[in-house]
Amino acid sequence: MLERVPSSGIEWGIAGRCRRGESLSGDLGVVAPRSEGALVAAIDGVGHGSEAAVAARRAATVVRETGSQDLVLITKRCHDALRGTRGAAISLAFISARRSMLTWLGVGSVEGRVLSGDLSALRPKGSLALGNGVPGHELPGLTATTLEIRPGDLLLLATDGIGAGFGDSLDVSGSTEAISERVIAGHWRPTDDGLVVAVRFLGGRR
Repeated sequence: MLERVPSSGIEWGIAGRCRRGESLSGDLGVVAPRSEGALVAAIDGVGHGSEAAVAARRAATVVRETGSQDLVLITKRCHDALRGTRGAAISLAFISARRSMLTWLGVGSVEGRVLSGDLSALRPKGSLALGNGVPGHELPGLTATTLEIRPGDLLLLATDGIGAGFGDSLDVSGSTEAISERVIAGHWRPTDDGLVVAVRFLGGRR
């Protein structure tokens, strides 16, 4: 899936795979353009199969329908909505096109990286600090952090079916769809569902 949304200052792509032998994934990605930027989420329902998918869909609905860009508020609403399910790991980011800033927050095992659009950069610009817990069952104290971004910088969110080195020495050329598929091809573990959300910051609106 690929979409370019210049009015929100982003281009994005999502790639995913089901656990080998399964037909339904418990991992979901959401990209929701907002008036000042875009809200991004990667959600990993606990386990796999239909029950994991139910939890992921429930959290995704909350993300899409919450008009706020307050990530702490959104996480708490997901936590409430996930009660009675297996729960889900959730990482959220808000990209502000006007301020050229990224704000992010994660609970569970969905990793996040920000990679420089400068192809000569040797290391990520930022890695998401993850809180311990499972939304739907237990939340830690929640604090979102911010990072300055520049046009061409790339946000990656990856569920735990993707190997931890997914952001190392990654070729960030080409479309975000191509990048997300590249990560899946190189780092997906077939024993689990895997999902990658890749979002490129295009720059603030003029």
